[in-house]
Amino acid sequence: MKQKTTITFFLLFSIFLYSQEQQFQVYFDFDISETNTTSTEKLQQWIQNNPTAVVDKIYGYCDSVGSLEYNDVLSLKRANYVLEKLKNNTIKIGETIEIKGFGKRFSQPGSASTDRKTVVYYTIPPKKEEPVVDESLTGQAKNLKTGDKLTLKNLNFYNRSGVIVPSSEPILKELLSIMVERPDLKIEIQGHICCQLGTDLENIATIRARAIYNFLLENGISKDRLQYKGFGSSMPIHPIPERNEQERNENRRVEIMVLESN
Repeated sequence: MKQKTTITFFLLFSIFLYSQEQQFQVYFDFDISETNTTSTEKLQQWIQNNPTAVVDKIYGYCDSVGSLEYNDVLSLKRANYVLEKLKNNTIKIGETIEIKGFGKRFSQPGSASTDRKTVVYYTIPPKKEEPVVDESLTGQAKNLKTGDKLTLKNLNFYNRSGVIVPSSEPILKELLSIMVERPDLKIEIQGHICCQLGTDLENIATIRARAIYNFLLENGISKDRLQYKGFGSSMPIHPIPERNEQERNENRRVEIMVLESN
């Protein structure tokens, strides 16, 4: 229990550190409300590196030269200039964004070039964890219900036959495990071929579906739970003639149709 609490605290603390406010500064030449060349490049680089940033505050500043009123206006112009640059580059602006010009109130003697600046305060939201999708046959089978179809991917046969190549045996064993673990399932094994329109003259689709049917029977699955059928090339995923080998492989397939489940 103590270990679980420690891990939870560490994760929450890590998220806090990652999402806490950060800041970025750009600088201006004397009496100018647009960033100087170096800071323009720096700002563009920051935008490219922080596409998910959320900007909460933008504060503008000036050096000590000039009146308070003049520098208040100039510093606000600098803050708004940066704001527009961020908006134009689709950086997200917080709903309660705070834009202020502080003029020369925070200027430091002897550091005029660093006083002429705008400070951007921002956060980087923690990345959302994407759910892990189990694409294995067993993973897909967990929620199978009546009417669902399951494609036996990478199930390969020797040319023009119902003989399964040795590398495809693990797929058959996985299907067998599913049928053992889900005794509520009744299925139809459906065979399909590729490449040719019209009649399946050699009945290859049916032969291959029957090969899967026989494998399950031989390994203890009740005949009452199994049916098989060949559809030839009448139900292609891709139009025939296919454009490439991938499309041919996807048309040349065996599918499991769930006829009944509890």
